[in-house]
Amino acid sequence: MFHDIINTNWMEILDVVIRALISLVTLFLITKLLGKKQVSQLSLFDYVIGISIGNFAAEMTINVESQFLNGIVAVVVFGLIAFLISILTMKSIVLRRYFMGIPTVLIQHGKLIEENMKKVKFDVNDLLEECRGNGYFDISEIEFALMEANGKLSILPNGENKPLTIKDMALKPKKQGLCANLVIDGKIMSKTLETIHKTSEWLEKEIHNKGKRLEDILLATLDVDDKLVIYEKHVKDEILDVLE
Repeated sequence: MFHDIINTNWMEILDVVIRALISLVTLFLITKLLGKKQVSQLSLFDYVIGISIGNFAAEMTINVESQFLNGIVAVVVFGLIAFLISILTMKSIVLRRYFMGIPTVLIQHGKLIEENMKKVKFDVNDLLEECRGNGYFDISEIEFALMEANGKLSILPNGENKPLTIKDMALKPKKQGLCANLVIDGKIMSKTLETIHKTSEWLEKEIHNKGKRLEDILLATLDVDDKLVIYEKHVKDEILDVLE
């Protein structure tokens, strides 16, 4: 083994490292071009494109005998095709249905649609598993269940099993909104403060009033009611003590 290390072709290793870095940059740029959908909501077409691009990247990284430019061209071509298809499917319903697919109804009005289950290669056990994963251990509680184009199961419970809402209780809903991250890892987010029309002086004063130090703050957020919530660093040991 030591002999193999001594006789290693380090120039070839360097070539693989350079290829890997260029492949990584190329894949990152192609993924940015395709957008977040490629990562979060893979359709069958997206899956095929992703597998192909990954295969090209691996091949051009490890196979030093292959022409590196050929792999780059293949990745770029597949990426551009996927980008073009995504544009076309946004403009054409027909193309969208062909490339991305359409939802398939598996449960309708509480009844299993066996024909559709066969179309998506789903048996009863698969359906029950997906229902349990969505929190439904009794499928009689389900009015509709649809297999989405990306393979996820969407469930609409029947009326008597729907979660109780504020509207049902005739209550006045609380104002909702996103929390602003004012401090992350001890650093003040100046742009966020500008967006919510606050100053760093105001924030430092609020932190001081709560008896905290800026450098000890892991995260500080401000909600729509101007409530400042602070999460401190160095609480791991305290948690472990409690668990032990």
